[in-house]
Amino acid sequence: MSSSTAVPGQSPIAETAPLSLCALEPRVPADRLVAEMVPPPRFDSVRFDTYVPDPNQPSQTEAVEVLSGFAAGLGGAHASGSGKRKWFSRKPAAPSAPLGVYLDGGYGVGKTHLLASLWHATPAAPSLKAFGTFVELTNLVGALGFQQTVQTLSGHRLLCIDEFELDDPGDTVLVSSLLSRLVEAGVALAATSNTLPGKLGQGRFAAADFLREIQGLSAHFRPLRIDGEDYRHRGLPEAPPPYSEEQVTRAAYATEGASLDDFPSLLDHLARVHPSRYGALTDGLRAVCLTEVQPVPDQSTALRLVVLADRLYDREVPVLASGLPFDRLFSEEMLNGGYRKKYFRAISRLTALARDAKGLVAQ
Repeated sequence: MSSSTAVPGQSPIAETAPLSLCALEPRVPADRLVAEMVPPPRFDSVRFDTYVPDPNQPSQTEAVEVLSGFAAGLGGAHASGSGKRKWFSRKPAAPSAPLGVYLDGGYGVGKTHLLASLWHATPAAPSLKAFGTFVELTNLVGALGFQQTVQTLSGHRLLCIDEFELDDPGDTVLVSSLLSRLVEAGVALAATSNTLPGKLGQGRFAAADFLREIQGLSAHFRPLRIDGEDYRHRGLPEAPPPYSEEQVTRAAYATEGASLDDFPSLLDHLARVHPSRYGALTDGLRAVCLTEVQPVPDQSTALRLVVLADRLYDREVPVLASGLPFDRLFSEEMLNGGYRKKYFRAISRLTALARDAKGLVAQ
């Protein structure tokens, strides 16, 4: 359906009306959650040989070498040595050698690129490998139940967990319990996390905290340190400043598959949609256009926005906005609090998507 709209001082725009995310309430069956546990579209084509190590950071080259060897070692039989468990078979013994790697590094050093490359390089059918964020894994447990999730993933050769989060003790215990069961079944593990901004320059956040929090699982992980600066800002121009509401509106009408929403309304809508559905919320989107961007009012709202930012970044959906720049979304209290690593990640990713959106605005 086509429509027209008038922009002050301009002739009417006669284009296809944009979508509204606020009008969408997707329903996602549990089997889709399992089937979609693969690297997101942004990382479809990444491989170890497309990762470009910083010549000033030898740990990046070492990481590629170690992970390539780890992937090669996962070929052949199931990691327990017995393939998928059969009825009446004994529970396989837990592997004695570490069957996990933990990529320990700061923002934008390419950890997700390397994790996805590991998934692609592991010689097993996609149905025997799983890739998802920590949040997606907890959502899977919520959808399937703990025992069904264990049964579903126990036959896998590899489980990759991106952005492992230690903010919520309950979720940490839940996922640690799940991983313990999977290790017993012989599933290899790989995980990433971020350095807390408040601990930059003081060593690595995750290697110590991660291994401590997962307690009995620590023996199954080899920490792999990856140093470097955020590649999203390495030699790249600064993110463009916000555009005018008129420019954002015109771009939304001129871009097929774009959405157009005012930011406060979108934040309200996210409270009514479970975060496990945010990926489905972005199905088919070519661009997200937002007007009236302003500071996020509270922590619960901010955490929902972080999940949406992750899903948009994974799917390479550019974000065009008017109002405040994205680095002013979160208050100083939020940026200095317990969830600060999530907020810094969201700022970094939304900034990258804002750069991607520059071409949507008519020059």
